[in-house]
This record gives sequence, C-alpha cells and structure tokens, in this order.
Amino acid sequence: MHRIAVIPGDGIGLEVVREALATLELFVNNDTDLTMEWDVFDWGSEYYLEHGKMMPENSLEVLKSFDAILFGAIGDARVPDDVTIWELIMPIRKEFQQYINYRPAKHLKGIQSPIQNNKDIDFVIIRENAEGEYSNMGGHLYKNTKQEVAVQNTVMTREGCEKVARYAFNYARENNYKLVTSATKSNAIVHTMKLWDHCLMNVSESYPDVAFHSVYIDALAASMVQHPEKFGVVVASNLFGDILSDLGSAVVGGLGVSPSANINPEGAYPSMFEPVHGSAPDIAGKGIANPIAQIWSLALLFDHLGYSKQAGLILSSIESTVRDQVVTPDLGGNNSTEEVGNAIRGRVAAALQGGKI
Repeated sequence: MHRIAVIPGDGIGLEVVREALATLELFVNNDTDLTMEWDVFDWGSEYYLEHGKMMPENSLEVLKSFDAILFGAIGDARVPDDVTIWELIMPIRKEFQQYINYRPAKHLKGIQSPIQNNKDIDFVIIRENAEGEYSNMGGHLYKNTKQEVAVQNTVMTREGCEKVARYAFNYARENNYKLVTSATKSNAIVHTMKLWDHCLMNVSESYPDVAFHSVYIDALAASMVQHPEKFGVVVASNLFGDILSDLGSAVVGGLGVSPSANINPEGAYPSMFEPVHGSAPDIAGKGIANPIAQIWSLALLFDHLGYSKQAGLILSSIESTVRDQVVTPDLGGNNSTEEVGNAIRGRVAAALQGGKI
C-alpha cells in the first residue's frame, strides 16, 4: 500500500487537485494492481492567514511517512510571494533533497502550438532543484536608504552539478534521447557557471552514446522557440531551468498542459508532483482551470511508484481527450474543469473495463 500526501494549496490548485483525486479514486476502485491511500492537508495561504505560518511546525516530519506528495499550486495576493514559496514549497524540496526537477514538454495533437511547424516537439527539462541561484543566501545593508546594498549568492557544488548531470545523461540513455543540451552562461558568470560547465563535460565523457552540447542560455532560449523539435534532454541550473521550462510549456500550448516532478532519486524521502502553473487567482473559482497538468502530474507520480502502465493510460486518455477537442478556454475550448476531468476519466474507465491497460 502506497500512502500519498495531498496538498491542494491555493486558487485553482483546489480545483485541479479535485480532478486528479477523482482520477486516483477511479484507479483505486477499478484496478486491483494499484493500491493507494491518501490524506489531504489544508496547508497554504488560508492556513497562513489563520495561523501565521504556511504549514504546522511538524509538517515535514508528518510528510516523511508518505511515499509521495501530490501538490496543487500556491499563491495568494493577501500573502507575500516569498512567504508562500519559502515557507511551503522550498522547505519540502530542500529538506527532502528533491534535487531533480523533471519537466516534460510534449506537444499533444489537438493543441495549437504557437510554434508554426509540423514537427514533433518532445523534450524534457532536467533542472537542478536544490542549490544554484535559489540558495537563499545573502542579505541587505543600509535597507531603505540611498546606500542600500542587496547581495544574493549563487551556490553551486561539484557534487550537486555532477548529480544532476548523471541523472540527465542516464535519463537520456534510458529513454532513447540522443542529445543532452546544457544551459550555461560561463562567458559572463565566470565562477559558478564554469564549475557547472566543467562538471557537465566530465560526466558527458562517461556517456559516449549520448551527444552533448553546451549552449549559452540566451542563444538556447532563442533556439528553443525557433527549433524546439531539435531538443531531447535539456539540463540546467535552478534559475535557468525554471525559466526554460516555462518557455518549453509555452511552445507546446501553455502552462495548463505542463506537469512536473520534484524527485529525490535515492528514495530516501518522498518526491513531490505538481503542475508547472501557479494558483491563477484571476480565474480561481470560475470552473475553467485546465486540469491536464495536474492529472498528468498524477501520472508522473504513478510512474515514480512503479505503476508505469497506469501512468501510460492516463497520458493516452489525456491525448485522446485533447484530440477530441474537449478542452478548457486556455486551449481555445469552452469546456469546464470538471468536464475535461470527466472526459479523461471516461477514457480511463473504458480502458479499465475493457482490460486494455
């Protein structure tokens, strides 16, 4: 029995997680090969407004007992963004050593990509997720004066760079991607990014069957728009990977169809699965949020726990739903969050009943 912790969070997180849980429940009730139970935690901005903190003091200890975490979205205009991030998501990622952030960018037929070409787009961003530019080291001097100084330190370690590099090359090899592209800016950032370059190059030498290319981040961003079909695995530091994964989402149709995973590869701690999108307060409560990224994140969770056939069924059901143009307004449709969720589950249920899994 696998135990799942569910944190819906804020805004549309509540709505799309509801659809993911309905999908999970469908599998639990109809697929004897899948055994899961879950607990839902109301941590987030509403919790902060009531208790003065985003989650309880013992929350990380509570989460350690689970096999995985399904996360919705975080963000509320009533709470500063740095509070919502650094008091909820970041402590989970860092305490649980989720040093790999995995974000696929796959174009689903039926979605109009803003990139006008007929070539397949199917690549992944492997982002270093524990250090780099998001190390939260630095401070202010002479705050709120004309002499104010702000320092934000980037911290990169040889171990951290090499671990994400090995993960990227292993993933490429195991999934038949022929090219790993590294995002760098070592011509201007001459200390941390030179260490990054050195580590990536050293690791690449152990994978002669996988091509390796190091590209400056500005040129890489342009190339990702002009020729997204050329990429396989893109490996990047925390900040660069964060930006590139949103760009990757854009070229395949938007944040509403982009899942992600925060992975502790050793399995010493639970990994966390969440959509790339945020809490979208402008559409929260309207019933039009796209649930695909959240349901796809559930598929990534399934795959992580060894349910690869079930994960594949979710993805094929999403693809079928999109091809049939059952989509929310962000994809040009007029269906509701619940209608899209129901359409995906209808296809899952038909496959389960027909023994097609």
